[in-house]
Amino acid sequence: MTDLIGTIKIEFPTRRVAIVGDVVADQFLNGSIARVSREAPVFILRHEDTETRPGGAANAAANVASLGGTPMLVGVLGDDANGRLLSDSLDKVGVNCDYSITDSKFATTTKVRVFAGQNYSTRQQVIRIDYENNSTIDDDIRRRLGENLRVAAQHADAIIVSDYNYGVAEPEVFREAYRISKERNIPLLIDSRFRLRNFANATSATPNQEEIEQLLGRDFTNADCVALCRELGFKSLLVTCGSKGMVLFQQELAPLEMPAVGSSEPVDVTGAGDTVIAAYALGLASGLGYKDAATIANHAGGIVVMKKGTSTVDAAELIESLRREFSTVRADSASIPAT
Repeated sequence: MTDLIGTIKIEFPTRRVAIVGDVVADQFLNGSIARVSREAPVFILRHEDTETRPGGAANAAANVASLGGTPMLVGVLGDDANGRLLSDSLDKVGVNCDYSITDSKFATTTKVRVFAGQNYSTRQQVIRIDYENNSTIDDDIRRRLGENLRVAAQHADAIIVSDYNYGVAEPEVFREAYRISKERNIPLLIDSRFRLRNFANATSATPNQEEIEQLLGRDFTNADCVALCRELGFKSLLVTCGSKGMVLFQQELAPLEMPAVGSSEPVDVTGAGDTVIAAYALGLASGLGYKDAATIANHAGGIVVMKKGTSTVDAAELIESLRREFSTVRADSASIPAT
């Protein structure tokens, strides 16, 4: 455990991670219930504030930054109000957008989560409204994405492909990421919402249980996951299972089950997968094996789901979580009588 803490303190700040994929503006609209409308039997929400946070690939980049690493984000933003709000949000959390492209024909994908409640009460999410880009990324933008990825990854220690199926993580972009990872011998990690099989021969991936069910069916087994790992040519597959924790699969090793860290009742799972892959990538980029990198990712995921909305984990929180586990294990070991 001490080695993991040392890695976070010493190695994470020296690591650079290129993140290519779909950037999303996650907006949180907060308001109070004032009264029932006379127009229809619905509540009237009095708007209080709206906050824009990085989502999708942008959230993975924000988590790399909060954990001490240097993120290089390659994506497309619209030349619109939400794109500008997202860009400002990224700047505030230390994410360099020099490798991202602003396109006037592109609408920034925006997910608006409406939180409502009575005065002085806890706000609860009541609806989510998605504004998705419907225009195709043209050939010139796609070419520039490839060029920017080559520059961004020139000195990177890992590459993340964040695929939310909004048009950036297409085959030609993945091929470029794969070529760079092989040429520079750096890990290539995949987070794909619907198309994991499109990213064969990457180093690793971090699907959640629902995404694995889409591929293997609801009754999938550990053996099925090992077979999928072999089929796709991954060196490892880290499956997140919500309150049950994570399972790490490697082709020639027995599955490693890791219980959830912290409370089994998460506050909000929004963007947790982005946090997991950011921590996992930094661990592998720092020279850790899959087990140790997954342990760090498991702790990062356990921390972030206890925060409301799309959030990040910082290095101090991660170190404290690891120390608590180490202290618990040491105390449990000391309580076992000698034989």
